[in-house]
Amino acid sequence: MALAIELIDITKRFPGVIANDKVNLAVEQGEIHAICGENGAGKSTLMKILYGMQPADEGVMRVNGADVTFASPTEAIDAGIGMVHQHFMLADQLSVLENVILGSEPTLRGGRLNRKEARAHLAEVAAAYGLNVDPNTLIEDLEVGARQRVEIIKVLFRGAKILILDEPTAVLVPDEVDELFKNLRELKADGATIIFIDHKLEEVLEISDRITVIRRGKTVGTVNADDVSAGDLAEMMVGSELPSPSTGESTVTETVALDVRGLTMLDADERPTVDDVSLQVFKGEVLGVAGIEGNGQSELIDAIVGTARPAAGTVWMDGRDITASSVRNRREGGLGYVPEDRHEEGLLLDAPLWENAALGHQTSPPYAKGVWIDRGGSRRQTETIREGFDVRTPNVDVSARALSGGNQQKLIIGREMSADPTVLIAAHPTRGIDVGAQADVWNQIRAARADGLATLLFSADLDELIGLSDRIVVMFHGRLVATLDPNEITPRSLGGYMTGATLGDTPASASNGASA
Repeated sequence: MALAIELIDITKRFPGVIANDKVNLAVEQGEIHAICGENGAGKSTLMKILYGMQPADEGVMRVNGADVTFASPTEAIDAGIGMVHQHFMLADQLSVLENVILGSEPTLRGGRLNRKEARAHLAEVAAAYGLNVDPNTLIEDLEVGARQRVEIIKVLFRGAKILILDEPTAVLVPDEVDELFKNLRELKADGATIIFIDHKLEEVLEISDRITVIRRGKTVGTVNADDVSAGDLAEMMVGSELPSPSTGESTVTETVALDVRGLTMLDADERPTVDDVSLQVFKGEVLGVAGIEGNGQSELIDAIVGTARPAAGTVWMDGRDITASSVRNRREGGLGYVPEDRHEEGLLLDAPLWENAALGHQTSPPYAKGVWIDRGGSRRQTETIREGFDVRTPNVDVSARALSGGNQQKLIIGREMSADPTVLIAAHPTRGIDVGAQADVWNQIRAARADGLATLLFSADLDELIGLSDRIVVMFHGRLVATLDPNEITPRSLGGYMTGATLGDTPASASNGASA
């Protein structure tokens, strides 16, 4: 079979590290080809080179048999390559049509926008691949799965026949994953070539024809998906068995660590984003929160962490009303926080790692001596985090921006867990990290749970949510609509609650309403 993409001995060096060390990749025309590897293995760097976002130092790149070099993504798009990023590149206040044509607008004489042609081409692309969305709908009014379809339509609108999808299922529930995979199979049937980057190995095996594994910047090998198991892939990636998020025996006590009472949050138009929510998390418990993104989870987190004030209700921690307390006071009082957006809330990207390790803890030892920052103590503690959480970096003086996304996440996890919190707010703690790092995070949460840590866990990984949680509450339209026993549900049934499809048929193991 002819090759759509051929990368030969691709090498890319950064200060102190070789991100890609003679990496080889051969993707056949019309196949779905997955790329797997640990965080920092070089997957993202390789795709950035292919998409023209940065140049290779050495190696040869071929597209449909022709040698190419791309100085920008525009040149890659012109060669028929499109990329759908993990974090959607959409303007919420614009319509589907306006987002799709942005930067590639068909025009009439005089430079006026040719809306008729744009609509016709969008409809043609959407219908051809089963990616139907209303072109007049605002992006902010779309569910996550529909937004992803818009991203795919965007690259197809520009004529892409080779698609790179970066962790496309990270924020999707099972039904949305099924819909995405249906769309990808239709794209493949129409001749498209798809490169699929994902950490969920079962999904990789379900959708891929072949899989290439990269470890520490080198190609480990390429296998047929039908010939391997998830365990086989895990061993190729990290040299160990596929980890499980199961918690084992209950460690839940009768002592309430976090108590949210009648919490209401309002948006700019005075509409409730969190509507009279009450929940309790006990010492030694992991309480999971399930919900499609945009159903009030972020606002609930803001109220607990202290970055936004509620319109009504109170937040109590260890028997103390912290509703009016500052973020600093909450943090000094034992509140740990793993934010859902590591770039916006978790890191100073241009600051060195030892400064990032001190964020939120800069007033306490070992990061501080009295009112002064303890640089030596900060560096030593960051080295401890680096070793304990396998943060791959040449030294603690490099900037956070220089780390891969997964290593950035491991730094944040290490920072929070090493501070011995009494309550942990964990928002998507393993998003974007590999199976080996996932196992480390799960082990840390389990160990801290056994020592009495109360954890409020938000996750789009439903296996993780079910496996780690002692109880699960479901958020839908800003309210808690069900409390579920993780031992009696599956990811698919949990997805039904999250979308509202099964709220009228709640099993005996669940309770409706805000009680938790």
